[in-house]
Amino acid sequence: MPTVALPPSAARLTGGVFDRRRRRNRDYLVSLSERNLMQNHLIEAGIGDQAWHLQPSGSSAKDRGLERHWGWETPGSLLRGHFLGHWMSAAAREIAATGDVVLRAMLEGVIGLLTQCQEENGGEWVFATPPSFLRRLAEGRDVWAPQYAIHKTFMGLVDVYRDLGDERCLQIAHRAAGAIAEWARGFDRERFQQILDVETGGMLEVWADLLEATGDELYRELLDRYWHASLFDALLAGEDALTNMHANTTIPEVLGAARAFEVTGEERWKRVVEQYWEWAVTRRGTFCTGGQTSGEIWTPPFSFAARRGAKTQEHCSVYNMIRLADVLYRWGGDPVHLDYIEANLHNGLLAQQHPETGMVAYFLPLEGGARKRWGTPTEDFWCCHGSLVQAHTRVASLAVYADDDTLTVAQYLPVRAETMAAGAPVTVDVRLGDDAGYVGPDSNAGPGGETHRPMAVRVQVAVTSEEGVPATVRLRVPEWTSSDPLVTTTAPWRREGRFLELVHPGGATTVDVEFPFLLRTVPIPDEPQTVAFVEGPLVLAGLVDREVCLEGDPAEPSTLLAADDERQWTQWLVRYRTVGRDAGIRFIPLNEVTDERYSVYFPVRTTVTP
Repeated sequence: MPTVALPPSAARLTGGVFDRRRRRNRDYLVSLSERNLMQNHLIEAGIGDQAWHLQPSGSSAKDRGLERHWGWETPGSLLRGHFLGHWMSAAAREIAATGDVVLRAMLEGVIGLLTQCQEENGGEWVFATPPSFLRRLAEGRDVWAPQYAIHKTFMGLVDVYRDLGDERCLQIAHRAAGAIAEWARGFDRERFQQILDVETGGMLEVWADLLEATGDELYRELLDRYWHASLFDALLAGEDALTNMHANTTIPEVLGAARAFEVTGEERWKRVVEQYWEWAVTRRGTFCTGGQTSGEIWTPPFSFAARRGAKTQEHCSVYNMIRLADVLYRWGGDPVHLDYIEANLHNGLLAQQHPETGMVAYFLPLEGGARKRWGTPTEDFWCCHGSLVQAHTRVASLAVYADDDTLTVAQYLPVRAETMAAGAPVTVDVRLGDDAGYVGPDSNAGPGGETHRPMAVRVQVAVTSEEGVPATVRLRVPEWTSSDPLVTTTAPWRREGRFLELVHPGGATTVDVEFPFLLRTVPIPDEPQTVAFVEGPLVLAGLVDREVCLEGDPAEPSTLLAADDERQWTQWLVRYRTVGRDAGIRFIPLNEVTDERYSVYFPVRTTVTP
């Protein structure tokens, strides 16, 4: 049995910062109305009162629930209608995990309106994108990316079917696929390959999902037709097909290749995925945050110094690369992929969501004196707005994996997971904070009553099953751990590579683990005297309005930073300040920065100690 992520109903966050951010995300999802979410689909179908020039706008409209959606969702935008699919995917996952009745009612309204749109359009077309956009695409005219926008509606329908078992959505998607297949069949292979060079989003992934759901050979035909030769063949030939190419055009295509392999078993798809990771990560490296893009394109391999700017680390790329790392971990079990996910969860998803408003930062600037630019609830609707609402509904599924009678705790977040081992139910509770003395923004003092902030992440894992029902529970040893973990448990355990393996005999087993860490510097590969400061998985940001040079030893963080403001009531805080400067700079976790100006990378002038 391969390693699998648990279904949405089997893993749920139980507290901490990720759950707070999920709740903020849920509040945003329910703040939007069905008709406004559907506005462009309804306009395309000619349904309802869509007299825009007569509708009020501004604060009075908002007060009466009539506030329209603008930005990329403005009628007339070439990508209009893309956000609805993201909303549906997020709502379906939230409903599956929590049973949210408000979102369920809203989703019912959306499905009803989509059904009405499809009927009004003649039984197939269900998109906000006009069919004429596909004609213009085929003619080589500027029309941005119609298949990208079309895919989002497909994605929403498929995710509602997969997470909630809603056959209505499967049938809507199946009927709509007929229209796309008829269009695609109108081109020879050479011409269609040229069409595929214009961003297609995750169309390939949808065809694989629909093949699995229906068994219809139509989707096997579409999988073959959507083989993007200029990308996939180059990867299979061992070429770098990524440097200076638009990143999030290709990541969804490779996620589609991953699904194609999982559904068809054809090895060519798997080889594409593995080669993509090789060139995207292994042979390219990352910023200290885990991200790798600048201006939405892939940076050159291990050449990041010249790519720090206002538009580094696009949120969509972060989210989709997390998904790709999840796929590869499930296939091969390499903890390197879990390390990658961890870095991007803390320094991507959290760092690019405003902790109070819940809004997204399209990019995460890494220039000196940067400032995050936050989106708005109804005025922007960037692509990253869509990946934001999905991302925060899917964190729990990345925390625990299952494999036969083995459970793997992959991410250290407060989460409860329920699954089966040896044919019987097993529950795993991962606890941090008060219960486990976790060191972080949510934590109280450890049980030892330390004088200063403990330099360790403390985790408690409780495993429960029927008496006599055994299970093996593995705990990932993070790559940032500075020394051997400290383990306290009465159950047998051993270190096995990058995992701690605990033998749960049945009944109730508890294990307490401390993962020690040190403040460390992480240099830019091509500019080793320029460093970022990282503690555990957290990248730190200096609150400063420009690039500043520090003096000290870049290999010895204590010559550069000292602990600062570490205690607040019952909490330990992650806070530092510079040492040896006339004007000090304070450091906080990058994912806590909201509107302050900040720098992540600092050039260091080496001082020689006599």
